[in-house]
Amino acid sequence: MTVAEKLDTEKSAKSKRSKPPVALETDRILEDDCVTAMASLPDACIDMIFADPPYNLQLGGDLFRPEGSMVDAVDDDWDKFDTFAAYDKFTRAWLKEARRILKPNGTLWVIGSYHNIFRVGAALQDEGYWILNDIVWRKANPMPNFRGTRFTNAHETMIWASKSEKAKYTFNYKTMKSLNDELQMRSDWLIPICAGQERLKEDGKKAHPTQKPEALLYRVMLASTKPGDVVLDPFFGTGTTGAVARRLGRHWIGVEREKRYCRVARERIEAALPLDESSLTIMKSNAAQPKVPFGALIETDMLKPGAILMDSKRRWKAEVRIDGSLTTKNGKEGSIHKLGALLQGAPSCNGWTFWHFETADGLKSIDDLRAEYRLAHFP
Repeated sequence: MTVAEKLDTEKSAKSKRSKPPVALETDRILEDDCVTAMASLPDACIDMIFADPPYNLQLGGDLFRPEGSMVDAVDDDWDKFDTFAAYDKFTRAWLKEARRILKPNGTLWVIGSYHNIFRVGAALQDEGYWILNDIVWRKANPMPNFRGTRFTNAHETMIWASKSEKAKYTFNYKTMKSLNDELQMRSDWLIPICAGQERLKEDGKKAHPTQKPEALLYRVMLASTKPGDVVLDPFFGTGTTGAVARRLGRHWIGVEREKRYCRVARERIEAALPLDESSLTIMKSNAAQPKVPFGALIETDMLKPGAILMDSKRRWKAEVRIDGSLTTKNGKEGSIHKLGALLQGAPSCNGWTFWHFETADGLKSIDDLRAEYRLAHFP
């Protein structure tokens, strides 16, 4: 390579590095086909995608209730595909664009019924997504099976996936636990279907046949996004994703080709009231909080050398040393974690929750002291 060529190469690389990022216009509806609309967006600009694609129900004629009234089923043209091959081609196309616009640590949620979710799941794995969970949405009030020929379809399945196996995706574990009465949130969610005032109607009929309950999107967004994140819904419908995003302080982009749905969605989102900023604060996972070494409590005089620590049942006691290590009367020593494990004969121990100290109000966990330290030093 000549000197001139080398300079040209360096200049080109510098130009690419200094090129300003494309501004992303959010909080809007793109009235277009989902693949075309996503193709217009820049690479790696979306934090989370929630997709409720056509289910390809393959309905064979009208469905009637026992008393003779017709069920308002999904028979719109957008849900019809000539063959499974046509549906698979469509699925691969939108999944490919979705993966391109997702940020490296972004995630995709896709919901479906038994008609399509298995085909979608295989396609997204083929596109390189990494499945994190499959969530079963158990409907508290499902539509009965009027013909009595099969089990009542009482659930839908959501797949939650990251772009790669090593992606550092957002998961607000403590928020989900808090939402579930301090129990780990399971992968089966009991949530009612849309009904009553939440069900949008026009001229007495459903505005959209597959409107999802806001409670479902509320949980999805709380679990896998942060305030200010950009959420995209490529099958926007009547705007459930946008309405919940606005309430939770997330930005949103909706893609919808049906003008009547766009109109309903805009009116709905306009009426959605954002929550107060203080209400949007969630419990951070330990991984997201600043690390605090045990020695920091001693350095700041929150815990003095010579203090006696014990487990919650007062079975074991240990003295705090000046370097932050612990020692027992019979000479066993180690960090808060190693000594806790040694005394219990366990392979590991979370010393922060194992060790306590005496106060006028009884025993207090040293983890409470760590929380006080964080409040004082990392407001």
